[in-house]
Amino acid sequence: MNAWLLATAVLLTLGMPPCVWAAGRGSAVERLAGLSLATTVVTAVLLLTAQGFGRSSFIDLGLVLAVLGPAGTLVFARFLGGRSIETPDTQAHGKT
Repeated sequence: MNAWLLATAVLLTLGMPPCVWAAGRGSAVERLAGLSLATTVVTAVLLLTAQGFGRSSFIDLGLVLAVLGPAGTLVFARFLGGRSIETPDTQAHGKT
């Protein structure tokens, strides 16, 4: 095990649990922030793994995720922007 793989293991064990916790709990905006942070952590993990194993395919995956991650966050933000986050949706429950 080299230093790159050790950094990968540390990042996975210390970086991903807060992301999963934030993505699984809280309001929609907090879940979106957790998902965006998880994308950043996974990108770093893929790049560190590529250096550790000496494989360029992991670098390609990390760079593609780095480009598509913020785009996905913008799509979800656009979806959440159409409804109020502070008040519950009363029309979905049949109330007017």
